[in-house]
Amino acid sequence: MRVYLFIAAIAGGVTWLVTPLVRHLAIRIGAVGKVRARDVHTVPTPRMGGVGMLIGFAVATAYASTFPFINGLFASSNQAWFILCGALLICMLGVTDDLWDLDWMLKLAGQLLISVFVSWGGIQIISLPLGSLVTASPSLSMAITAFLLVASINAVNFVDGLDGLAAGIVAIGGIAFAIYSYILARTSPSYASMATLIDVMLVGVCVGFLLHNWHPAKLFMGDSGSMLLGYLITCASIVMTGRLDPVSIHASIYLPVFMPILLPLLVLFLPVLDMFLAIVRRLSHGQSPTHPDRMHLHHRMIRIGHSVRSAVLILWGWAALISFGSIMILFFKAQYVAIGFVISAVMLTIATLYPYYRRRIPEIREENAALAAARRREKAFEEEHKQHKD
Repeated sequence: MRVYLFIAAIAGGVTWLVTPLVRHLAIRIGAVGKVRARDVHTVPTPRMGGVGMLIGFAVATAYASTFPFINGLFASSNQAWFILCGALLICMLGVTDDLWDLDWMLKLAGQLLISVFVSWGGIQIISLPLGSLVTASPSLSMAITAFLLVASINAVNFVDGLDGLAAGIVAIGGIAFAIYSYILARTSPSYASMATLIDVMLVGVCVGFLLHNWHPAKLFMGDSGSMLLGYLITCASIVMTGRLDPVSIHASIYLPVFMPILLPLLVLFLPVLDMFLAIVRRLSHGQSPTHPDRMHLHHRMIRIGHSVRSAVLILWGWAALISFGSIMILFFKAQYVAIGFVISAVMLTIATLYPYYRRRIPEIREENAALAAARRREKAFEEEHKQHKD
C-alpha cells in the first residue's frame, strides 16, 4: 500500500507543479473559456488543465515501470503503455476542442476511434459474468469496451460545470475502486495490480489539480481534462472487472461488481445520471442531446440557493455515498451497510434541500399571513354587508 501511496504522491506533485505552467501556456495560445449563458463563472478563465494531469499521469507511469514491486506488470503486458497512449490521444482531442470548439459529431468520432484503438491494444472486457462465465467474442468485446469508454468520457464531461466538481467526483470514485481492486489483488500471489496502479495515479492527478481548481478556479480542466478523467477511471475498471472469474472469487467480494458493465455506473453514478437526465430532457424538447442548457444537477443546486463550494461539497457527498456504499459490504454486514446508507442519504437530502426550504419557509409564512389577512377582510366585509341589510 505504501508503494501505491508514493506513486499517487508523485502523480499529484507533478500535476500540482506543472499546472501553473499549463495555465500560462493556455493563456498564450488562446485557450481561454469565454463566459457563456450556461456558465456559472463570470470571469473568462483559461482551460486546458487536462494537459497538466496528463503530464502527472505520464511521469507517475514512467516511474512505476521502474519500481521493483510494480515493474512486473509492465514486463508481462503492454496494457499500461496502451492506456498511456490512449490518454495522450484523448487529451489532445480535448485540447483541440478547448481551442476551437469542435463539432460534437467530430469529437464523438474521435472518442470512438481512440476507444477502438485502446480496445485493440488489449484493454477489453473479455468475460461477461451473467450468472455463469460467458466469454465475449472479440468483436463484441471491442464494441462493449468502446461503448463504456465513450459513455464515461462524456459523462464526466457533462458534470464538469463547477470548480472542483468533476475532479473531486472522479477522485472519490477512484479511491473507492482502488480499495476494492487492492483487496482483490491480495488474493493473488503478487499484490501488484494494474487497476490499483491506474486508480492511485488518477486520484493523485485529481488532488494535484484540485489545488488549482478549487473555487475560485485559476484554471479549468476543459474537455482535455474531463475526457481524460472519464477515460482513465473506466480503463481501470475494465482492466480488472473484464477478466474476473466469478467462480474463483468469494461471493461477498464479487457482489459489488457482479457485472463489469455496472462498475463505471457505480463509481461515476452522478455523472452518468446527469448525462442520462440531460439526454432525456433535451430529446423530450426536440433538441439535440448535445444542446447546452442550465438544467444540469450542479445548475439546479445553484438555483435553489447553494453557493458554488457548498454545491460541490454536497455533490461530492452523494458521490462518496454511492461509491463507498458499493464496497462497504466487504467489511460490514449487508444490513448494517443498508442502515448506514439510508441514514447518510437522509442527511444528504436535508443538506441538499436546506437552502430551498430556508428561503421558501419565510415566503410560505408570508403567503399564509397574506391569505389569512385576506380572509379576515372578506369575513369582515360579509359581516358589515349583513348588518347593512338588516
